[in-house]
Amino acid sequence: MVDPEVSILLHCAHWSGLLENHVQVELSDRFNRQTDPFVERHINKVWTERLSKEPWLFNGAKFRLHSFCLASLEHHCCFRSDRAEQQGDHRGGGEAAQDCVDIINGCIVQTADGGGVNQKVLSHFSPTCSCSKSQLAPAEHHPSSLLTLRLGLTCYKDYLGTNWSCKVAELRQRGQEEFGDPLALLAQPLGVGAVLCTRDGQVVFIRRSQKVAEAAGLLDIPGGHPEPKAVCEHLGEGAGEEQISVVMMQQRPDAIVSELFSSVCAEIRDEVNIPLSSLGAPVLMGVALNHTSAGRPSAEFYVSCSLSSDEVRKLYWKGGAEANESTDAVFLCRTEVLQLNRSSPLWSEMCPSAKGAVLLYQMVKPEGKPSK
Repeated sequence: MVDPEVSILLHCAHWSGLLENHVQVELSDRFNRQTDPFVERHINKVWTERLSKEPWLFNGAKFRLHSFCLASLEHHCCFRSDRAEQQGDHRGGGEAAQDCVDIINGCIVQTADGGGVNQKVLSHFSPTCSCSKSQLAPAEHHPSSLLTLRLGLTCYKDYLGTNWSCKVAELRQRGQEEFGDPLALLAQPLGVGAVLCTRDGQVVFIRRSQKVAEAAGLLDIPGGHPEPKAVCEHLGEGAGEEQISVVMMQQRPDAIVSELFSSVCAEIRDEVNIPLSSLGAPVLMGVALNHTSAGRPSAEFYVSCSLSSDEVRKLYWKGGAEANESTDAVFLCRTEVLQLNRSSPLWSEMCPSAKGAVLLYQMVKPEGKPSK
């Protein structure tokens, strides 16, 4: 099933998803977007125009997904974030690794080839890649780590001026020509989302308000962004959003991983009004790309809930901290979610983030994943 609005960059089907202790982060300025005076002037122009119409907009710092390194039972695989797996290949991670992945020097990229996946092995580091050899080399893994996310910093202002810009096609072309990476000049902020499943097997969707900036009126999953400011505050580093730097967090990558996993639970609490004590440990299913915003990445999680759908519905209608962002809670049984596809009437009502999460849920099948 191929949907032009969304694709899968990374899935963890081999392990039925990953818990927090199996994920690590490498944070570096090397993983920030590339820039030049023309791009900066354009971003500032877009931001000024948006502020004149929406003076309440706030420029918050975000994490930028540059690339990742994923382990399998036999080897580590390194990917750039512009290489997405198309949904035409729904095999599990282990099967894919054994059947169609060859590793030379521990590095592989994926490129779109029609409706499926064409996996290119790099015997040497690609001269067209924007990463240096040291950046693409397999990460030094913690013994229990199966996935390393390579992150830089970006912000909401840069996102609006690049991924959402009317010049995004030009920026992608320049990125490819100048850096060998069509995403090199884009903000690529990393979002989070949750397939939230109740005790009685219902998956929770929310109907987005007509007043939100993106995907108004469509069905979505609870979600948002991990916040660099929250990490800095946890580490005792007080700073304004625009003063946040990599240096403040670089020595504590574990705090970034903790924010990544805890932020998705915080979004469920704020959007659906479910107490954190009723949520299970988040299970990372993978990363989906939203092509309506130039391939913006989102880490999608499975989160179980100890409450019934009736209890969740009552809590939702009481209203949480971000109740204004949605107008209704919609419940679908787990079986129905597993069978959703492009021919389903409900599919056209779903925003890209929800589609990506559903695709990952269908691939990874995270139920029953131990919480430890």
